[in-house]
Amino acid sequence: MDAKELPARPSLEQYKKQAKDLLKSCKAGDPEAVLRIKQHNPRLSDLQSSAISRAKIALADAQFAIAREHGFESWPKFTKQIEKLNTENFVAGITDPVAAFIEAASVPLDGSSHASGTLDRAEAILAAYPEVGSSNVYTTAILGDAAAVRRFIARDAKSATTKGGPLGWDALTYLCFSRYLRLDKERSDGFVRAATALLDAEASANTGWMEKNHQPEPEWESAIYGAAGVAHHAELTRLLLERGADPNDGETPYHVPETRDNAALKVLVESGKLNDDSLTTILLRKTDWHDYEGIQWLLQHGANPNQSTRWGRMALHHAVQRDNSIKIIEVLLDHGADPTLLTSVPKVGNLGSTGKSAVAMAARRGRGDVLELFERTGFPIELQGVERLIAACARNDAAGVRSIAESEPQLVDQLLKEGGTLLAEFAGTWNTDGVRLLLELGVPVTALYGGDPYFDIAKDSTALHVAAWKAYPPAVKLLIDRGAPVNALDGKGRTALALAIRACVDSYWTYRRSPESVEALLTAGASTEGVDCPSGYAEVDELLLRFGGATKA
Repeated sequence: MDAKELPARPSLEQYKKQAKDLLKSCKAGDPEAVLRIKQHNPRLSDLQSSAISRAKIALADAQFAIAREHGFESWPKFTKQIEKLNTENFVAGITDPVAAFIEAASVPLDGSSHASGTLDRAEAILAAYPEVGSSNVYTTAILGDAAAVRRFIARDAKSATTKGGPLGWDALTYLCFSRYLRLDKERSDGFVRAATALLDAEASANTGWMEKNHQPEPEWESAIYGAAGVAHHAELTRLLLERGADPNDGETPYHVPETRDNAALKVLVESGKLNDDSLTTILLRKTDWHDYEGIQWLLQHGANPNQSTRWGRMALHHAVQRDNSIKIIEVLLDHGADPTLLTSVPKVGNLGSTGKSAVAMAARRGRGDVLELFERTGFPIELQGVERLIAACARNDAAGVRSIAESEPQLVDQLLKEGGTLLAEFAGTWNTDGVRLLLELGVPVTALYGGDPYFDIAKDSTALHVAAWKAYPPAVKLLIDRGAPVNALDGKGRTALALAIRACVDSYWTYRRSPESVEALLTAGASTEGVDCPSGYAEVDELLLRFGGATKA
């Protein structure tokens, strides 16, 4: 069959919609949709058409069929060609190349992260219109072309401070929010020289722009935020600070920790210009990145672990909530963190709940190791009510659990009301013994969890989904032994097997990657329908093939 031709101006969004519609029609048993998916998916070729509509067909199968119908080997290659055509069409349709280049080469303003986006469109415009790069002070600043910036200033000194271009910014703002600053390291020195020229010509180091689309309210986006928080450019950050930039805005302290390269962060701290709130914000945000070296350095340079942040919590609370390593918890304690202090927001997104200590939070996360550390450090575990029972489970204190359950049965009832959350979070912190005790208290193995967006844990996940994704085989095996349904779908339509495979190829916890959970799930009868093979992990692929999975062309 001849491949379908792409239109001159293909819409990727339209093809995504077509794939969703195809999947929906296939699941409804539409013969044409079933045939389209079947003939392009080798793993489905031996199934009867009537069986395909009942199989676990995924969106990836429909996308793959559409890509193959257009003559492409895969959906990624199909979408890449669409993006290439759209870029070519975009360039061909440009009426103002200079404005188009400035917009394409500046940080995204469509609501996506300022630290996202590529140079593809900007480079395509430059290739078609090479004169754009030297057309005015804004484009030369965006490219870090110091010599050209100096020429424009020499012709007109006001060009260093005049706002213009399609975004209405001055040249230094364009420079600090240039995608080239973040992505083209070879231009790095040029950006510093160009910024120096602009500052020498009276550009303000505190320049910037107002992001009206920022949620929950408009936000001032300072030049130093662009340099330190978006591009993480240490030398440009240093220059701006030396010329008077104030880093204590709402964006710079929040975003500068978002990397393991702490050079720009260190420049900020060592400048002495950060106020206590900003320094505390940076410390807390570093726990989002599980960055032990960064956290240790901040503590050594004056960050106060007991100062509350604008989110109503301290760094230790956040470290517990984000499942930081015991090493990070320990270094916080070594620098004076007090786990008995209360936070007004114990869980991200739960603004109405108040008054939890890091001790209580550790118990609820199943962090028996953290509770033991607190006690060794001189902080007794003195919890009340149901949290006393939860802590006994977290610490694998079977005798304590039995004693509390027998003497205060109402606490068991209270625990069961939170069973889905506790079971999932214990499983997600690798506390198999605690999971066992929760099950013995009567928490159903099928109990559902509300999810945790930070870890990409979907709503309506079971503890098995969480254990599979967090890559902890002992918990996976225990939950299977206790009857956890291996083919249940989470709120995003993913099975535990799909999550266990993803944990092997696309997770932050690389040191825990192992095929052991995959093997346990397959042995227990997990379906391979909708699971791609090859997966990117050779040992997982061997297991999938052994248990009936099919390779995908």
